[in-house]
Amino acid sequence: MCYGKCARCVGHSLWGLAILCIIANILLFFPNGETQYATENHLSRSVWFFSGIVGGGILIILAASVFIGLEHEDCCGCCGYQNCGKRCVMLSSVLAAIMGLAGCGYCVVVAALALAEGPMCLNSNGQWNYTFANTEGQYLLNPSSWSQCVAPENIVEWNVTLFSVLLVLGGIEFILCLIQVINGMFGGICGYCCSHKQQYDC
Repeated sequence: MCYGKCARCVGHSLWGLAILCIIANILLFFPNGETQYATENHLSRSVWFFSGIVGGGILIILAASVFIGLEHEDCCGCCGYQNCGKRCVMLSSVLAAIMGLAGCGYCVVVAALALAEGPMCLNSNGQWNYTFANTEGQYLLNPSSWSQCVAPENIVEWNVTLFSVLLVLGGIEFILCLIQVINGMFGGICGYCCSHKQQYDC
C-alpha cells in the first residue's frame, strides 16, 4: 500500500470539505442574505464561535496541506539516520492529523449544540431570545412550532440547514483525519511507499 498517495487523497478531499465549511459558516452571518442582523447583534452566539471558519476550515486546510505535500518531501535521512526521511515525515503527519481532528471535532460540537439550542429570533411577544432553548432539541421534530420566530424570516430553516451541513461535513472530516492518523502510523512504522522514480540515494 502506498501511504503517501493515500495521504494525498485524504488531503485533497479535506481541502474541498474545508472550503464548504467556511462557506456555510459565512452564510450563517447573513440570514436570507441580509446584513442587518449581524450589525445589530441579533445572531445566535454559536455563529460567532467561527466553528466552520476556524475549526472545520482553517485548521483542516493546514492539516490537508501537510498531507498533500507528503509526496514532495525528500526521502533522505532524518534524526541522524539515512533512508528514514519518509518514515519520519509520515509520523509527523500524524500530528497534523490530530490538529485536524481537534478542528473538525470543534466544528461538530458547536454545530450540535447550536442545533439543540435553536436560533436567536424575534418572537411573537416582540422579544429577541432563544425561543427553543428549553425544548432540548425537540423543536427539530416539530416544524409547525418554527413559526414562533417572527424575524429573521425563515431563520429556523436557515440555521437548521447550515448547522446540519457543518455537522455532516465536520463528521466526514473527522473520519478522514482519523484515517490519516492510522495511515501515518502505518507509513511511519512499515515504511513509506515510493516508486522507483521517487527513490533517492542518500
